[in-house]
Amino acid sequence: MLCFKNRAMKTYKIAVLFVCLLTLLGCATGSYIVTGNVRPAADPNDVKLYLEPPSEYETIGIVEASSDVELSSQAATDRAVQELKRQAAKIGANGVLITNTESESGGVVGFYSGGVFYGDASEAKTAKGRAIFVIRE
Repeated sequence: MLCFKNRAMKTYKIAVLFVCLLTLLGCATGSYIVTGNVRPAADPNDVKLYLEPPSEYETIGIVEASSDVELSSQAATDRAVQELKRQAAKIGANGVLITNTESESGGVVGFYSGGVFYGDASEAKTAKGRAIFVIRE
């Protein structure tokens, strides 16, 4: 019986370590749909966010990104926005006109160890926008 408890505790510690590593590394995913003329790839750091359309621009495509909430909702939003900029930069945009940001609730995630389920509800932050090439602000 003691051996089973030690094995269960070891499994629990490994699972906690794994979750902590995922939390620290936090990642975001994204995608784009080209609807206009693709330009040469840009530096994501040069992509500017817009809530209101600039005075003259060309739409290149639609971009969206998502990031799971681990430690902080704000950190997840920041990762989603960075991924949005990376996706826009891939198709040559120098701006993203934000169209939507939201929180999405997922299912329950977790694991069993020693007959006990350790879990929590998952949540993701998403951001959507139009990848644009700004001609004049």
